[in-house]
Amino acid sequence: MLSISGLHAFYGNVEALKGIDLEIGAGEIVTLIGANGAGKSTLLMSICGHPPAASGRIVFEGLDITRKPTFEIARLGIAQAPEGRRIFPRMTVLENLLMGAIATGEAARPEDLDWVFTLFPVLKARIRQRGGTLSGGEQQMLAIGRALMARPRLLLLDEPSLGLAPLVVKAIFGVLAEINRQRGTTILLVEQNAFLALKLAHKGYVLQTGTVVLSGSGAELLANRDFHAAYLEGGGSCND
Repeated sequence: MLSISGLHAFYGNVEALKGIDLEIGAGEIVTLIGANGAGKSTLLMSICGHPPAASGRIVFEGLDITRKPTFEIARLGIAQAPEGRRIFPRMTVLENLLMGAIATGEAARPEDLDWVFTLFPVLKARIRQRGGTLSGGEQQMLAIGRALMARPRLLLLDEPSLGLAPLVVKAIFGVLAEINRQRGTTILLVEQNAFLALKLAHKGYVLQTGTVVLSGSGAELLANRDFHAAYLEGGGSCND
């Protein structure tokens, strides 16, 4: 579904991605693991066109999207729930969700709203409440729900568990598994909780200073001694 080859990207004069190669098959859940500043969030944003690729290729379902603007990429079926949620705090839950459908260039569909409310019943209960008054966990659910309103074939998630209580994290990861199971939605996940992410993922990539240094199935990475020491025993931070 998604093929990235030789991807380089910059923030100003700083090279954040240094020749990334990555493959994601349709229906897979893939996670990106890495220490602070490894380039995980930059990679998600570059897929969406900002920062743009300096060189290399990004191919989505056979189409080269490397130079396409963000709005065209969104209409092809890629949606993102960004780090920090970035909901619209003055808008209601319903208004936030409806904004997600705008990216497709079509009106929101009632069946999509119903599905989001099935996944996150608390959002239906808060439908007229302003987004900024929700709890952190509810805001994360809203950010994911907003992305789902675009009917993505590829869903990009950046640190969905950041700052949330363990029970909320468990609930959100359960929903991600359900999204993948029910609709076959492909998911690319950046996540600070390496163990939880790899338990969910079909495969993972480990980034270090803008390059891929290790890849394999979730089980393979969890069993890798060097990876275990660096990311599961307090040897490295998985925040980006």
